[in-house]
Amino acid sequence: MANERKTDFFINGLLQNVGIQCTPNSSNIKEVQDALKSASKKGTGNTGFPDLVGLSNNFLIVIEDKPALQKQAKYSDDQQTVLCDKVESIVNYAENGALHYAKVIIAKTGFKQIFAFGCSGDEKHHKIRPIYVDETGYKLMREVENFENFSAQNINKYYHEQVLGEIPVEAIELEEILNKSKELHEALRNYGQLGDSEKPLVVSAILLALCEDTFDIKSLKGDNIQTDGQLIYNALSAYMERVQVQPPTKKSQILNQFTLIKDRPILNKIDNRLTDKDTMLAKTPLRYFAEFLYRNVYNSVLANTSEDVLGRFYGEFIRYSGGDGQSLGVVLTPKHITELFCELVDLKPTDTVFDPCCGTGGFLIAAMHYMLEKTGSITQKDHIKKSQIHGFEIREDMFSIATTNMILRGDGKSNLMCDDFLKQDIKTLRAKNYTVGFINPPYSQAKGKDTAHLSEICFIKHLLDGVAVNARCAVIVPQSTMVGKTKDDKIIKSEILQNHTLEGVITLNKETFYRVGTNPCIAVFTAHQPHPKDKRCKFINFEDDGFVINKHIGLVETERAKERKAHLLACWFDREDAESKFMVKTVIDANDEWLHSFYYFNDEIPTDNDFEKTMADYLTFEFNMIVHGKAYLFK
Repeated sequence: MANERKTDFFINGLLQNVGIQCTPNSSNIKEVQDALKSASKKGTGNTGFPDLVGLSNNFLIVIEDKPALQKQAKYSDDQQTVLCDKVESIVNYAENGALHYAKVIIAKTGFKQIFAFGCSGDEKHHKIRPIYVDETGYKLMREVENFENFSAQNINKYYHEQVLGEIPVEAIELEEILNKSKELHEALRNYGQLGDSEKPLVVSAILLALCEDTFDIKSLKGDNIQTDGQLIYNALSAYMERVQVQPPTKKSQILNQFTLIKDRPILNKIDNRLTDKDTMLAKTPLRYFAEFLYRNVYNSVLANTSEDVLGRFYGEFIRYSGGDGQSLGVVLTPKHITELFCELVDLKPTDTVFDPCCGTGGFLIAAMHYMLEKTGSITQKDHIKKSQIHGFEIREDMFSIATTNMILRGDGKSNLMCDDFLKQDIKTLRAKNYTVGFINPPYSQAKGKDTAHLSEICFIKHLLDGVAVNARCAVIVPQSTMVGKTKDDKIIKSEILQNHTLEGVITLNKETFYRVGTNPCIAVFTAHQPHPKDKRCKFINFEDDGFVINKHIGLVETERAKERKAHLLACWFDREDAESKFMVKTVIDANDEWLHSFYYFNDEIPTDNDFEKTMADYLTFEFNMIVHGKAYLFK
């Protein structure tokens, strides 16, 4: 039989985890205590108390819980938007009871904003529903897994976003960035006649030049001898010398990508369409771009945050050109995913991180910042920047952008190499002793037998083979990779298990790579430890990650993302046991589809409302069949 005390302890534990102090069956707030003296759920006028009452900032927290999932809520409409207010429902159902107490408190006290929670079940199978209540009525919110959104630090933001429907501040800032990206893209095209692959190189060159103390934008005057492009090129070259990009061959390789700024005449000629507001003198496109970047991008990049600003601009250049990145073999990893990788492998300041397909450097930037935040030692921070960030990038233009990105972040550039990862010798890679591997490999490159070695699973195997013993590796790939698209892929899956351990696979939001059309997942491995046959891997459905699509911006984070991520990490590190529709733990085989959808079996007991809805649907269907002369007897 269900035990209500277990539910009480479980819910109270979740509250304490986020610093919310609640009083059981009472309230330490006298005004609330007095109001509840006549709040009996049976309407008798006697005393009645919620299971828990607390305060988070200015919001009162009221909680009613029931041990059985079937006692979560009773609705008075088929759409399940209106809670039944009959005495029987208030007494027997968690949400109905919580709403009752919230209404009493609002009517009799000065507390006019309450989050009431109906909770049911236990640690393994539970439901937690927040209900926002004020003097105008109530609003049923989406179910949550914990109280992360309702801590003192987060509750105001949750209220503004989820209750009031306001656009998150971060989304407004992001929209501004994207608008600037669009504006710059159009300027690069209209005034510089630059192609999509050339635009980010011009941006990178100018940003490097801006870092050189001796460089002055006012020196860009459209001179025919010392052209603006030559001045920018000289400045960025000097800055690369100053930050000691090694070896010299690498510096030459990068500089070769930037020669277009001094070799392209249209960039260096005065354009009468571009005039200075103060002097009304015309300027070159390069000076216009430099002024734009200084105002809108330069300070953001140097703010030393984990946001891959250049990567964001690069993605927007592709987007505004009508592409999606796939034709260029580029799928840029969002910031929230690069940061999640660091947390999933429990990245330490002592780790050496390797990304063999580093693109613009998003994973390496996230890893560097994550490790730097974990140590207070100046010596160790210097070592992290110079020796613990490694990457390969096969494309010269992307390599130059990644190197620029790392230079602007304060280091890490010395260990980036422009080379083909799949052609690297395993012994040579192993000698580097990489303890963490991150990869977002090129997608959909294996088109037949001649290119089978370019499949995503081949990149994963080569990474696992090339890192140190017990290294943790996280990969983000299309879900089809975990299925095994071809016979060759299935063989490689078997070889992986013979030599390495699969820890688990997380199915992601289908819009993670917005407009790319890829259904992604994250897989985490431990290298050079054969997969035990009795190991129970974790398979998690994280499609509901708290990120939503904004038609003007793309994928944006809502306040719910904090709660969803906290739940994911709690399950991943076994702080919560959530074997349910969210997570399955099971032994695996190489022939399995390594995905949550393959292993999940719905073992949750239907609620009374589920049963009533099913019966209503059945009777409606049977009635329609009879009316249309097609009666069918179900055996």
